[in-house]
Amino acid sequence: MIRHILAGMALALGLAACSGGEGATASAQTPAPTQSAVHPVSGLRVIDLVVESGGKKIPLKVELADTPEAQARGLMFRTELGDNEGMIFPSATPEPRSFWMKNTPLSLDIIFIGVDGRIMNIAANTTPYSLDSVKSDGIASGVLELRAGRAKALGIVPGDKVAY
Repeated sequence: MIRHILAGMALALGLAACSGGEGATASAQTPAPTQSAVHPVSGLRVIDLVVESGGKKIPLKVELADTPEAQARGLMFRTELGDNEGMIFPSATPEPRSFWMKNTPLSLDIIFIGVDGRIMNIAANTTPYSLDSVKSDGIASGVLELRAGRAKALGIVPGDKVAY
């Protein structure tokens, strides 16, 4: 992760140096390689995720919580989450998953994804700060969190396919 941050800083400094120089032209500049976006609050990599629902594809930008530390913190202490933003918690080994809302001021939709990539169950409109466990209905390969009400607003339901 530090490598991604340093690469982003180097890219920003390079772009700033080129933007005001008189001798620099667009044709003389080599395009920078595409860098993964990093979320400004969490520092996690932001990736594309698509939910296929009823013949339509719903694109989302999600933070990738792919370390034990990132998964333990999740969306704790966060007060904002955009309409098409979320966080994905992939399972290193598929297993039953459970989440709670400790230190989480935002109500969330917690979406449990089965090993076939399909949504098993959705815990909609969870209670902020609750210590009650919210569980998957079986073996999960990942969990997707969206701001409360977004699953319903987007038409996301159990059986829909998730790809990232």
